[in-house]
Amino acid sequence: MKLHFKTFGEGQPFIILHGLFGSSDNWQTHAKKLAEYYKVYVVDQRNHGMSEWSNEFSYEIMASDLKELVEDEGLSDFILMGHSMGGKTAMTFAQKHEELINKLIVVDMGVKSYPIHHDRILEGLKSLDLSKIASRGEASEVLGSYINNAAIRQFLLKNLYWKEKGQLAWRINIPVLDEKLPEIVSALPEKEILTPTLFMRGGQSDYVNDEDISHIQELFPISEIYTIEKAGHWIHAEAPEEFIEKVLSFGLRG
Repeated sequence: MKLHFKTFGEGQPFIILHGLFGSSDNWQTHAKKLAEYYKVYVVDQRNHGMSEWSNEFSYEIMASDLKELVEDEGLSDFILMGHSMGGKTAMTFAQKHEELINKLIVVDMGVKSYPIHHDRILEGLKSLDLSKIASRGEASEVLGSYINNAAIRQFLLKNLYWKEKGQLAWRINIPVLDEKLPEIVSALPEKEILTPTLFMRGGQSDYVNDEDISHIQELFPISEIYTIEKAGHWIHAEAPEEFIEKVLSFGLRG
């Protein structure tokens, strides 16, 4: 699949993959800062953002999508960064095409399988009847019955757009994401990767716990774990300055 993407800056390629329910737009602020040093690619994964929808959805397929983009753009020796689901896509890509990657950055995602915990979010998203909802505010009010956190509601509702006057539509393929949720939370295959890798985690997130570190380092022996103590799962949004400082220090290190 030909993925939608935007680029910023010039230099060594630096590819950013968003997480579940996200899009490349979530990363543009960071991309513009990184573009002072790199040519940054912010990518919409399939069934998200401006990329096409498909009933096929797995990490193998998303890694193949990224390989097609990399080939089309003639990229090699790049830095690859992924957040959450995008982190699993990035790690899967590294397991298949390690020779193309200079460094890997995985943002608040481990190598293990996770219990399904997005079902309440999906239940809320499926409850929105867009034929009857006339504004994002109205959508947020309905979604509030399912999701208490206003910041998460705002993040999710960024996926709404005006398809035509008075008619909202989604940029995420909710039925497929719902169906494929077990694959989204699946574990990474057991294959060692020798690419220098930075695992960043939020100290207030439970995605990467202390007991997960030994397994991560078995698969990624040339890796370091960095914790931003005051951040949760959305590290880049909750602690943007510390996040970008660490990304740059890792990326620019010889």
